[in-house]
Parts: sequence; C-alpha cells; structure tokens
Amino acid sequence: MRTFYSVMWYLALPLVLGRLWWRGFKEPGYRQHWRERLGFYGGRVAGWHTIWVHAVSVGETRAAEPLIDALVQAYPDSRILLTHMTPTGRATGKALFSRHGERLIQAYLPYDTVGMVNRFIRQFTPRICILMETEVWPNLIATCGERIPVALVNARLSERSLRRGQRFGKLMTDAGRGIALVAAQTEADAARLRSFGAPNVEVTGSIKFDVVVPDAALETGAWLRARIGERPVLLCASTRDGEEALILDAFKTMAPPAGPAPLLMIVPRHPQRFDEVAALVRERGFSLRRRSAIAQEGAAQLSDTQLSDTQVLLGDSMGEMFAYYAACDVAFVGGSLLPLGGQNLIEPCALGKPVLVGPHTFNFALATDDAIADGGAIRVPDAAALLSEAARLLADPAARAAMGAQAAAYAQRHRGATARTVGLLRRLIY
Repeated sequence: MRTFYSVMWYLALPLVLGRLWWRGFKEPGYRQHWRERLGFYGGRVAGWHTIWVHAVSVGETRAAEPLIDALVQAYPDSRILLTHMTPTGRATGKALFSRHGERLIQAYLPYDTVGMVNRFIRQFTPRICILMETEVWPNLIATCGERIPVALVNARLSERSLRRGQRFGKLMTDAGRGIALVAAQTEADAARLRSFGAPNVEVTGSIKFDVVVPDAALETGAWLRARIGERPVLLCASTRDGEEALILDAFKTMAPPAGPAPLLMIVPRHPQRFDEVAALVRERGFSLRRRSAIAQEGAAQLSDTQLSDTQVLLGDSMGEMFAYYAACDVAFVGGSLLPLGGQNLIEPCALGKPVLVGPHTFNFALATDDAIADGGAIRVPDAAALLSEAARLLADPAARAAMGAQAAAYAQRHRGATARTVGLLRRLIY
C-alpha cells in the first residue's frame, strides 16, 4: 500500500509543483525556498543536537510556541529545527521565535516521498521528529522510524478526520504504529488515535492553554483601542470564505444601540483574502479602514487617527491576533458559522474576553463545549443571532465583565499541558 502511495506521489508531483507556482500569484511566498520542498537544503550545516518540530501552518506554529520555548530551556545545548508547509506558517515562526537567534532555524518540510525525506534527514540529522496536532505522513513516519523516534503532540483528531483516514486502511494504521508517542489533547482524541494503531497514547491536554500573551501584543492592542475610542468593538476573528458576507449582511440590519455606534473588526484567517474581504465591505456600503493603513501616530496626534467614522476595520496584518483580541470587547471565533470545524477559542479566553462561536466547532469540540459549560462562551446558530447576542453583550458592561472573567478562569484551569508533554518527550530525546 505504501509503495502505491509513493508511486502516486511521484506521478502527482508535476501537478503539485504547478499548483505551488499558481498559488504564488496570490501569495509570492509559495515561490520562495521551493527547492526545500524537494529535499534540497544547500548551505545548511549539520552537527548540532537537533530537535525537529513540524508545524504545518499559522495555527500549529502559534500553538507550538509554549513547547518550543520549553524545549529551548530544557535542552540548552540543542537547536530547534522548525518546519512548515505554508509561507504564512513560516512567516509566523520567524516573527514568534526570532528571540531564540541561531538556536532555532526554519525550513519547509519536503513532500512525502522516501527520497526527499531521506535527503532532509541526512541534511539536518535530527534526534527526534515532533509533529504538531494532526500531521501524519506515511513515508515520513516510516523513514524516520528506521532512525529516530516520532512523536505526535498536542494531537487532535475529529470524527470527520477519523472517517477520512479510515478510507486509507492499512496505510494509516501502519503510520499510526510507527509513532512512538502520542500526546493527545483529550480522551476522545486519544481513543480515535488509538484506532489508527498508535501504541503509546497519553492524554496531556492542549498546550495552547500555556501560551503567554506577549507584552508587545498588549501594547499594540492598547494603541489600537486608543484610536478606536469609547465605541464598543465586536471582533470577528479567523473568519473563513463565506462567513464575512453573512456577518456583514447581519451587521447591516442590526438594530442601532442606545450609545455609540459599534465598530465591527474583521480579521480573515487567510491573508490572501484581505483584498477580497475589503471589496465585500465596500460593496455593502460600509465605511472601511484597514489596519495596515493606520499610521502609528504619537499621542499628540491621536485625535487625527481615531476611527470615529469607520464602521468596519479590516485586520489585514500578520501576527497580531492577540492585539486584536486585546482591543475588542466581544470576540467571535470564525470557521464556525459554516461547516468548517471552527478555530481555537483559547486565546480570547486567556485575555478574558466573552467569546461567541457558531454551530460548527467539531475541530475543537471539547474545548468549545467546556468553555460554554464554564460560562466563558456562547454558541449562536447563525449570523443574525451572532450580531444580536453581540449587541446584547456590548450594551451590558456587567454581563460582559462576568462572562470575560469566566472565560479567563476556564483558560487558567487548563494550563500545564506543556510540562506534561516535555516530561513524556524526555524519554525519547537523547
């Protein structure tokens, strides 16, 4: 089965590279470092004790921050090799981990063929492969398993992903058996991962709860909030294709509040959609400002940059999600109005913000259900209900404060997964 899988990879490679080039029209980063995707890393020097962490894109890279910081501290004579599959993930890693200097290097993970993975391992000679969350590549795991241990950490697997994986039968169960350690987020995730044959599955919780909000993000959030003024702010974060139109249409019909007009702040999950969302806003007749266009003026010029006439602020910057959460009063976490599985709601909870989510949160089912049960989040059935519930909270500071305090308490109660994960990894890192 794996031989067939490998042959299919080689046959598909021209199409894969063509798609990479095509995506480069919207995201030029896809055309950079493309040789690395084939396993060629000229100029890099092995010789370090290298701990390899793979975080496919932005979400996994941000989730890996507490783990990478802990590994840097626990293994002072090692370097971290952080690999990605997307340019946005790579850019996020560069921004997050520049403080580690030469202790952390970045590269793209090669495509999942035996030859490319072998070139990668010979180049960097890692002591362990640590995969974040849901990354299971059969050839990578089989090739690594012959030389170094493979760990899947902060692991999660939805019912939908389980059903999809079961279609591949022995290919996926063989990959599961090749993973030396699985550190799962929940008991349900652990049970689903065991069904793939993983022999050593432990429940450690989500390391996302251990993230530390950077002071710089809080400062940026305060700077942005000062320019917004006293207006109530609804943030729609990590929105996906199709959701912005629903939100904007509901915002257009929302009953006007008694006080200042609310500001709708939208931060699309994918940067290539920033211009598309800006066009949606203008088509509906809203006044728009973009985060990238707001000059960082001094306090003496603050009145000139306040967003008093802006109805929608588009968050078109990378690496500032914590700042957007810090600047808002109520946060909606996107990917959940449509059947896309939702996104992580831990960050707004950690900042003590009331959280709203849509009906589709299967990718983060337990975390979302727990936040709702603890009173820190509310589920809404559609965009109209989202704007109605947001209007209620924005008009009631006491209810907002109480819900935000419950969200913060929920996030605090679930901390500690990073230490548990590092404790398990010590058995494999030598």
